[in-house]
Amino acid sequence: MSVDLTTVKKVASLARLAVSEAEAEALVPELNGILDWVEQLGEVDVTGVEPMTAVIPNHLRLREDVVTDGNVRDKVLANAPQAEHGFFAVPKVIE
Repeated sequence: MSVDLTTVKKVASLARLAVSEAEAEALVPELNGILDWVEQLGEVDVTGVEPMTAVIPNHLRLREDVVTDGNVRDKVLANAPQAEHGFFAVPKVIE
């Protein structure tokens, strides 16, 4: 695939970027180089290689899902500026 000056201007327009004529001409070989590199990546034989999400293996450290010191509503509500009927009381926001 090859990029020419009109393609660079069209992409810049779609991206809503102000690109001068000189900048557009300078971008043509750069974008062609990037596309050539991407084509080289497509030629690599990856048969037998499993897809990966990270370079190093990451394992989630999971903990047991157990109920701990629950039933502390009174202690939690002691920090509330105002509590009513066992819940936080907040001022009305929408009228």
